[in-house]
Amino acid sequence: MLSSSADPRSLQATGLAFRPFRALTYRRRDPGHLARVSSPAYDLVTPAGRERLADADPHNIVRLILPRVEPDVAGAGSAVEKSAERAARTLREWQDEGVLVRDDTPASWLYELRPPDGAPTTVGWLGAVGLPPTGSRAVLPHEDTYPVAVEGRRALLAATATDLEPIVLAHDPEPGVAALTAAACSGPPTAELTDADGVQHRLWRVAEPDVLRGLATGFARTGAVIADGHHRFAAAQAHARTSTGRPGADAILALLTPMGAGGLRVQAIHRVVADLPLEEAVRRASVGFPVTELPSASVTDTVAGWQADPAGGGFLLTDGTRVVHLGEPSDEVRRAVPPEAPAAWRRLDVVLAHHGLFEGLWGRPDDPTSVLVAHDVPEALRLARERGGTAVLLRAPSPADVAAVARAGARMPRKSTLFVPKPRTGLVLRPHDG
Repeated sequence: MLSSSADPRSLQATGLAFRPFRALTYRRRDPGHLARVSSPAYDLVTPAGRERLADADPHNIVRLILPRVEPDVAGAGSAVEKSAERAARTLREWQDEGVLVRDDTPASWLYELRPPDGAPTTVGWLGAVGLPPTGSRAVLPHEDTYPVAVEGRRALLAATATDLEPIVLAHDPEPGVAALTAAACSGPPTAELTDADGVQHRLWRVAEPDVLRGLATGFARTGAVIADGHHRFAAAQAHARTSTGRPGADAILALLTPMGAGGLRVQAIHRVVADLPLEEAVRRASVGFPVTELPSASVTDTVAGWQADPAGGGFLLTDGTRVVHLGEPSDEVRRAVPPEAPAAWRRLDVVLAHHGLFEGLWGRPDDPTSVLVAHDVPEALRLARERGGTAVLLRAPSPADVAAVARAGARMPRKSTLFVPKPRTGLVLRPHDG
């Protein structure tokens, strides 16, 4: 941790530059309305889910984060550009109609997420976080990104000049920030709702100058790991490189939560290798892994038992009907993992799966058409059945594993971690002009 007596300018070169902003929010803030107009993050919304959200309310935020362009729209420009232009028009219309309203003065927002299952509550701060200069270790990614997805988010950002949803940063613990958080989390919230998963979201708008100064000073003494939003962060960096001098383009809307107590939990993101029947997958995997067929009268119960067993290692392969366990890999499979990479990266299950299994034994490249991602087991089973493929179920890394990889300067394969709970998109937007 940096010394509190250091010059603030040098602190911001290696720490977080956190500042308040003039938010854009829905004029109506009753819980029922906010539940109808908000959405999960864009990359968690399936095509069918997108239509359900859009049908729930004509002003649902999904119409901005995943705008749909009708096939008969004529004119030059790519589909990505047309989509972004559509979002920008819709955003202007909603402001003109008074659906979205702008704060008169800057503020930060305290955000509390309370899961329904008795899991610990997560509390963090929404603010504008400066994009670190080249070479800075203030904000560390831990996952690879996919260029097409980055370009889509960059085009949307350029067209709207607005951060439509926050990224999530897990920051180093900082006593000053913790004290301000405890003091601010009182009184009636500015906005609240309960989402479809039963997570309660509560936000407090905080504009007191002493608190804002204290947050800026405290966060300047910390660094952070990107927990969610690698593509949006990369898009913001790309946008900033072509927007020198434009107000607000030097920062990104972020929810900052502490690493450890009061922070996020990590769940696994699974893989589905399309068009690879389980029988073939097992035959080829058996060259490098011991294979055990598991009882599968109930696939979900078998998987749940493996997930709950702290000693259960390896991977599970399933086509939604049968379940096969892959045990400790051979030395030859382990040698497929680049030996020059940092130790924290080499020991990750997801790295072994990609290098030793997908590429090494199955000959499958890591691209979104060959290796699909699934954010939970039911989705993985469904995709395996629909695509005639094999689901590879993984165990989640710990937050400490994620931080170690990031600090070693390494990257996990794309979509390796699912930090939960997730902030709701649409509750607070950040226009770039103030």
